[in-house]
Parts: sequence; C-alpha cells; structure tokens
Amino acid sequence: MSETSTQHKRPESGFERPSSLAPLKNVAEMMRLVNRLRHRAYHQPGFGVMHGYSGYGKTYSAVYAQNKTLGPRVEVGDSWTKKTLVRAILREVGVQNPKGTVADMTEQLIGRLAAPEHPPLFIDEADKLVDKSMIEIVREIQEGSQVAVILIGEELLPQKLERIERVHNRVLAWATAQPCDIEDTIKLAKAFCPDLNPSMDLLEHVRRISDGRARRIVNNLAHMAEHARITGVTDFSMDNYRGELDSGKSPSRRAVA
Repeated sequence: MSETSTQHKRPESGFERPSSLAPLKNVAEMMRLVNRLRHRAYHQPGFGVMHGYSGYGKTYSAVYAQNKTLGPRVEVGDSWTKKTLVRAILREVGVQNPKGTVADMTEQLIGRLAAPEHPPLFIDEADKLVDKSMIEIVREIQEGSQVAVILIGEELLPQKLERIERVHNRVLAWATAQPCDIEDTIKLAKAFCPDLNPSMDLLEHVRRISDGRARRIVNNLAHMAEHARITGVTDFSMDNYRGELDSGKSPSRRAVA
C-alpha cells in the first residue's frame, strides 16, 4: 500500500471527528472532580458526582477523563442487573470472560480495583443504579477497594442519591455540568469544522438555539459543514447563511386540508 493511500484524508463534507477532544469548561470541571478524588486523604469518602441536563457534554467529559487517567468506564444500560454491571466492570479491568455468582465476581472486582494507585472508575447513566436498586453494590465495591468512583448522571441524580443515605454521605465532591458558552462553541467549531469560518454572531445564534447543549451544537455544526459542501462557501455569517439549523424542537402538527 502506498504512503499516499495510508494518509488521513479530510472528509468532503468538511465535518470530521477531532483526533483529540476539545477542552470545554465541563471537561475542566470533570478533571477537577477527578483530581480531588484521586488526591483525597485516606479517611475521606471516595465518591464524586457529575450531574446535569442531557446534551451538556457529561459523557464527553467522562471519556476525556478516562483517556487521561486510563480508568475503566461503563455506561449502565436499561436492561442491566447487578450481575451485568459487575461483569461489565470486570471486563473493563481486563477479565475477559467473568464467571461466577454476583458475590464471587464482586470479590474479584474489589481485588482488582484495590491495586495501589488504581485509576478512577467512571459509571455513566448512574441514575439507573438508583432507579434499579443497584447503587448499594457500587458502594460495596468502592468501600472494599477504596478506588475513586465517579458517578455521571442527569440533573436529578443528587436528589435520587439523597434517598440512599449510606451512599449520599459518602460523596466527597459534586460537579454540575453547565451549558456551553460562546468560548466552548468556538472550540467545538474549531475541533469539528476546522475548514469553516463562521462569524461570531452566527456561532452565538447556534449556541442559543441549541440551548447550550454541546451535542446539539455539534449537530448544527454538521449542518453548516454540509451546506458548505453543497455551496462551496466556507465563510458564514447571520447575513449569508441559509442552511439548516436545528433548535431541537419537535415539528408542529400540520393541519390536513
């Protein structure tokens, strides 16, 4: 295979997944949370929580922190049981085919996570742990191993944890995901659409109609990149941009003639 054929080529649309994640403010907040947990005193609790509205970039921030720390990360599914959860974490820490009872696998997992200087365990969609009465097994894992555990979930996760006092009072630090500001929006545009030159007023408009949600901003940047591919124009402003932008609102019902 020739050298030319192995080189990375920019997609024709002008929209590409960046090779590294943009350092958004929520990413920085996640790293502060992680570092506080990792450098806590021995007698301090080992849970950290990042919560916030859907689309604010919590998972994006968790993936960044996972890449930085090389810690295991799982995303809890709707169908998961305690056994599914423990098996998933075991696979993340290198056990290829976990077997045994929940108690046996939990003991094995605690042994793995108790290794000196083990990186944090990230659990996304942590609301489901409370909803499905699975949060206590995570407390058992954390207390047995003393590993830092970062729970990531929606805006009501703190209130849900309040109902489980033995977990809630073991949370050392909380972080609230915030909507993207204009600086975050600029960073996303540079990361995902480096060949486009949108004006500041257009980016601010995109931020506002996207409700500050990083996921929706990225979707709108993809619309801009597609419009650029079709028109051949890469310099956009509020005056000349005529492409699609999505506010996230559902289509209204149309009357039938």
